[in-house]
Amino acid sequence: MKRRMITYIAGIVIALLVLSSVLFEVKETEHVVITQFGKPVRVIDEAGLFAKFPDPFQSVRRFDKRLLLYDVKPAEFVTSDKKNLILDMYLTWKIVDPLKFLASVRERSIAEFLLADVAGAEVGAAIGKVPLSALVSIDPAAVMVDSIMGQVTRNSRAKALADYGIDVQYVKLKRIRLPEQNLESVFQRMRTDRQRIAKKYRSEGEEESIKIRADADKEKRDMLARAYRDAEMIRGDGDAKAAAIYAAAFSRDPRFYKLTRTLQAYEKFLNEKTTVVLSTDSELLKLFKER
Repeated sequence: MKRRMITYIAGIVIALLVLSSVLFEVKETEHVVITQFGKPVRVIDEAGLFAKFPDPFQSVRRFDKRLLLYDVKPAEFVTSDKKNLILDMYLTWKIVDPLKFLASVRERSIAEFLLADVAGAEVGAAIGKVPLSALVSIDPAAVMVDSIMGQVTRNSRAKALADYGIDVQYVKLKRIRLPEQNLESVFQRMRTDRQRIAKKYRSEGEEESIKIRADADKEKRDMLARAYRDAEMIRGDGDAKAAAIYAAAFSRDPRFYKLTRTLQAYEKFLNEKTTVVLSTDSELLKLFKER
C-alpha cells in the first residue's frame, strides 16, 4: 500500500514536470519565439496559454514588446565650424521583428550597445554638417535641433529595422555642453560679444543724448529769443508810454517837471558818503541858488 502511494505521487510529480515543460504562458508585454534545437520555428505575439514539445526538443525565448528607454553614454562631436560639443542623448525603441532580433542581437544589452553605435554615427554625421549656432543660439529661429534629431531618428530607424528588427521611435538630446578645455574660450567670446553689444548701446545712447541736448538747446535759444523780443516790445511800449506821460507833464508845467526831475537826480547820486564838486553855473546847483 505504501509503495503504491509513493508510485502514485511520483507519477503526479512526473506529470506536472512534463506539463510544465509542455505548457507555457505568454504575457501581453512579450514576444515569444519557439526554437527547436536552437532554430526558430514559431512566433507568438498574443497573450494566452500555449503548448510545445518539451525541452530539449523545443525551448521558449521571451522578448519584451514594450517601448524601451535607453540613455546613451555622453559622447563628443564636432560641428562644421570646428566646435567640440558633448551631447547627452536618449533613445526609445521596441522589438517589431523578434525573429530578426533573435538572429542578429539575441539580448537587450547587446541591442542597446548596437543602437547607441547607430545613433552616435548618425548624430556625428548630422552635427558635422551644421555650425554651433544651429544647436545653441539666442535666436530661436536659428536653432535646428528638432529637425536635426528628426533626421537622425529616421536614419537610425531605417538601419535598426533592416539589421536588427528594432523600431527606433525617438532619438532626443537631453543636454548640450562644452568640453572643459573649451569653456574659458567660449566664456571669453561671450564676454566680448556682450561688451560689443554694450558699447553699441552706449554709442546709440550717447548719440540720442546729443540729439536731445541739441534739440533742448535750440528750443532754449528760441524761447529766449522770443522772450527777449517780447521783453523789448513791452519795454518799448513802456518807454513810449513813459515818454508820453513825461511829455504831458512837461507841457502842463515845465518848471514843476524840471524841479521834480532834478530832485529825483539828487536822490540818485547824493547821500551821506557823496562828495560832489561842481561849477557854480552847474544846472544841478541852480535849485540851491534860486529863492
